[in-house]
Amino acid sequence: MLRNTKGDRSLKENLMLASSTAFVAGGVNVAGVIAFLAFTSNVTGHVANLAKNIIDKDFKDIRIFFIWLMLFFGGAFLSGFIINSLKHKSNYKAHAIPILVEICILAFVAFYGNILYQKSTLEREIIIGCILFSMGLQNAMVSVISGSLIKSTHLTGLITDMGAELAEWIHPNSDKTVAIKNKLYVRTTILGFYLLGGLAAGYFFNIYKFKIFYFVPVILLTILYYDLSPIIKHKISKAFFI
Repeated sequence: MLRNTKGDRSLKENLMLASSTAFVAGGVNVAGVIAFLAFTSNVTGHVANLAKNIIDKDFKDIRIFFIWLMLFFGGAFLSGFIINSLKHKSNYKAHAIPILVEICILAFVAFYGNILYQKSTLEREIIIGCILFSMGLQNAMVSVISGSLIKSTHLTGLITDMGAELAEWIHPNSDKTVAIKNKLYVRTTILGFYLLGGLAAGYFFNIYKFKIFYFVPVILLTILYYDLSPIIKHKISKAFFI
């Protein structure tokens, strides 16, 4: 799932990466809305709020929304920098490290939210910032791996692309290439699993509160394990049968 990039990737690899990361993004976003009344997987609404607060000259909120934007940007920048620094050594390492950083951040959010969170304004702002940073990491990583096909944290561009590609697919003059069909499969998967993740988070957050954030790193760990499992199985079989 993480070893191949762009043209070397199979449809199965893209669908697995799209479904898992979109589920995480949808769940994190809905959990953020319930817990903090703020979107935590994308920055579109935060840009609108930043503009509004600039007009209102609300300097405190200007600072907060600007920091959140920069944290999402910083996560994407760090992810891209790590990938470009390590891809000549190992695609897997280059793509796995941003996920490991994301896992650490979301595990911290889960721990802090369950054990230490006192619902103060400052704590809320810091936790939202941490989650936005992790979503920037994730979105940049999957975008780079898939050649910009997969963007798992927001849906505006996704639905726009789906509309244009569907029109191309059904148009009587279309060549109806496999590439277009595969793109539609991937984008539909992202939309479906983003919604599914949101529904799951909305339901279970009301029962388990911040404990659901412990489940998110588990999903991300399965992404890391997918590429390692053949190696692990080979070493185990070699150890037992040789």
